[in-house]
Amino acid sequence: MDRRTFASAALLTAAAPLLTTTPALADSSGKGKDAKLTRTMLDALEGELDDHATAAVVEPHIEDIGFNWHPPTKPVESIDFIIAYGFGNRRPAGGGDPSRVLYEPGPVNEALADTVAKVRARRNVPVFAQWEIARFLESKYHMSGVTSIEPIISADGTVVYLSTDGVAAQVKELRASQPSGIAGIVGFRDHIKRCVQTTQDRGMDAFAPQGIDMPGTYDPQSGQPWTRRRDLYLVHDMYAQIAVLRGKLIAQAYPNG
Repeated sequence: MDRRTFASAALLTAAAPLLTTTPALADSSGKGKDAKLTRTMLDALEGELDDHATAAVVEPHIEDIGFNWHPPTKPVESIDFIIAYGFGNRRPAGGGDPSRVLYEPGPVNEALADTVAKVRARRNVPVFAQWEIARFLESKYHMSGVTSIEPIISADGTVVYLSTDGVAAQVKELRASQPSGIAGIVGFRDHIKRCVQTTQDRGMDAFAPQGIDMPGTYDPQSGQPWTRRRDLYLVHDMYAQIAVLRGKLIAQAYPNG
């Protein structure tokens, strides 16, 4: 067996459990999968790999990660609680070691707080907000019923980075004794699809609220370089989606390791 055939066979074996679980390339707002794009991508990938079967397995994942940036949605009225995920920040205004001092929330997280307020005005439900957003919900809106998801401070005093999954994990734990319900997700426009997916991966029923526009203006002064420009962030987000997909494929193919 030559290297190309071996690689194709290995990928098919790893991805076989997902052959009947094609990524959802349409959201409930009616945006559908582009059949022409799919055909073009399949043809190109099949020609590049010289392997129809593997192309058919891999193409839906590439299309979903690279060409679908819309999360599934549900009406605001169906939401039982809100989860708001932060995006970017700014370096500490007073200086100091950024590994030991919390960053400033920054204008993007203020815009996300404004979005939470819009949802909350239509649906008065509990809010779980990443701390950067929660600060504005408290200072600007004096909003009640908000649980701030705070970063973890390690034993040596350093601030542990709070990832998207870290936020979802904390919310899941905080709601462990509550009815499951539907989570309405608030997140930056190019981040929200992954926010919804990450929340779902943590076992929560999650959707973006229909009719609510998410903030989409990047902050060139963000303390996180990958959140300063759209071209950089999209690559970062695709990288993160691929990393999660990789883990799922391996786990499904070899559940016993």
